[in-house]
Amino acid sequence: MEGGTKAPTRHPIPWKDPAFTDAKALDDELRRVFDICHGCRRCFNLCDSFPRLFDLIDGSKTGELDAVSSDDFAPVIDACTLCDLCFMTKCPYVPPHEFDLDFPHLMLRARAAQNTNGEIPWVAKQIRKTDRNGRLASSVSWLANWATRTGNWLTRPVLQAFAGIHRKARVPKFHAQTLMALAKSWGAPATAPARKVVLFATCSGNHNNPEVGVATRSILAKAGIEVAVANPGCCGMPQLETGDIAAVAKSAEKVSAELGTWIAGGYDVVALTPSCALMLKFEWPLILPDHDGVKTLAAATSDAAEYIVDLAKSGDLPGDLAPLDGSVALHLACHARAQNMGPKAADLLGLIPGSDVIVIERCSGHGGAWGMETKNFPVALKVGKPAARKAVEAKAKFVSSECPLAGDHIAQGMEELDPSTSVPRAWHPIELFAMAYCPDTSSGDTQ
Repeated sequence: MEGGTKAPTRHPIPWKDPAFTDAKALDDELRRVFDICHGCRRCFNLCDSFPRLFDLIDGSKTGELDAVSSDDFAPVIDACTLCDLCFMTKCPYVPPHEFDLDFPHLMLRARAAQNTNGEIPWVAKQIRKTDRNGRLASSVSWLANWATRTGNWLTRPVLQAFAGIHRKARVPKFHAQTLMALAKSWGAPATAPARKVVLFATCSGNHNNPEVGVATRSILAKAGIEVAVANPGCCGMPQLETGDIAAVAKSAEKVSAELGTWIAGGYDVVALTPSCALMLKFEWPLILPDHDGVKTLAAATSDAAEYIVDLAKSGDLPGDLAPLDGSVALHLACHARAQNMGPKAADLLGLIPGSDVIVIERCSGHGGAWGMETKNFPVALKVGKPAARKAVEAKAKFVSSECPLAGDHIAQGMEELDPSTSVPRAWHPIELFAMAYCPDTSSGDTQ
């Protein structure tokens, strides 16, 4: 039966069921799904998983999946960045279709089996402890930023040799003044607020990109909203990448308990990073479907751009906006698109008078820590090349993405495509909106 006409749905992830990581059951499902993908091939131009799968099949003796050894599936599994674009935008066979195909969650299942079998390298797990790593690096930010600077011939080869981070890959910067530290100086509104928001700082928003939280707070404060910040722990997306679903569940229980106290106090929860918003709103309820705290948090959580756009639509964003000084090449982050809420970042910038926004709807190819690893960095650049090319062609003053990692990766891809191109930084769309809405408020130097 070709395609389906109903909205995609997802099943709870049965990660506690022994059959979930059983080798025979997993292989049977991989073969079932791969055979459907082989017969369809609509997803050929997304991540590298699909070209690798189709090359395997096309290069076999029969040109069919039955001639491909299951031992050769590992590269297909490894190439999935869990961006969800195949599920959200391409696949005609997602549930409730009878084929019941969810490629990203099948790759997650395969990685869960790898994790159970001890096949995930120790170093890869350590790199993904982003909250711990952020705390350590922020305490010596000047040294961490010097050591990880692209082009540092002394330290980057060592980082590649021992941590598996490609010497050319841009890595996030760290800030001595984290968002949690900066928030200590924030005062309460002069009058009783009609709404209250707690920003879920996230690892990235706290340690690597506090300017996004500062800009978000400036916008909300101008709208008369009380703003607090909490950072109870990592959302677990880095652990999801390696199939450590038990660790993700532990994070969900911890974070939902702390943020639940804010919700009980009348606060809306706003996540500063799309990947983290996706975890809170969608992935956690699939991992812990019967957890009341997780369900409460999912219902109370908004993506940052989503929240501000909704304020504007409801007439709760008073004041005028100034035009931006230049056009914007805006990348829609995959994990924002996977939230199925519409292009909120584009809607946000569209509120600015005379805005000239060139929207880029292709995966950046980064995939979290995956895209920085030595074996994956060239693939990440290849997958992100269409997005980088469109950004180069846009010739915009600002390059922007809701995902800081994606923004930096696209900027690097632009410079690879055209060495005459220089992109000092990628901007978050909320930073650009803050320039137009509250130009007298600067994020300042948070180094």
